Amino acid sequence: MGMLKKFFCSLFLISSIEARPISYSGGSTLMSISDNLKDSTYYHYSPTYKYSIGVEQVKDKFFDKKFTYLRLTYLLNRKNTKNSQRNLYFQSALSTDNLNDNFYGMHGDWETRRLFSGFGYKKVINNFRDFAEQYFQLGIAPYQGNYGDFHTWILMKTRKNSLVGDWKTYPVLKFFKGDFLFEIGYDSDVDWDVHLMYRF
Repeated sequence: MGMLKKFFCSLFLISSIEARPISYSGGSTLMSISDNLKDSTYYHYSPTYKYSIGVEQVKDKFFDKKFTYLRLTYLLNRKNTKNSQRNLYFQSALSTDNLNDNFYGMHGDWETRRLFSGFGYKKVINNFRDFAEQYFQLGIAPYQGNYGDFHTWILMKTRKNSLVGDWKTYPVLKFFKGDFLFEIGYDSDVDWDVHLMYRF
């Protein structure tokens, strides 16, 4: 039992719905995220594989406000093996309207061709009310595709936002092929949780 517990703790500590938030050197990424608390559109450019800089437009449904953030994501650690990859990222942002509106956090992922785990933590500071967001994901691929194939993941996601209270756990489907990723989950309290990503 102790080994199993250590295994799952390790997965969470080294493992993000925002998988690969830094593109290849010179690449760009466009993301869109929608859930019960916000709608977000995010573009970033990666001068190198180690970091990305970008701009994010957020419609905050809880505060009924709009924010524009200048964002930085930095790759703290990456480990590739023959059968797996893990990534750990630092993320931060400053509002273009008010430097007191900002956020920082970490997120990461660990995956093989069959298994996926991810986590994220973000501390948001603003003039209304500071809050924290966090999530964990575990998933499995029902089949193992080759490079360039259409890939599918079946995931369970648990997340908490300190603005609205308790942890919520719900199923998520994740699909990707080439440069396009689509992820969708649903919970009666959380409503739809949708993430689109395209690299170019």
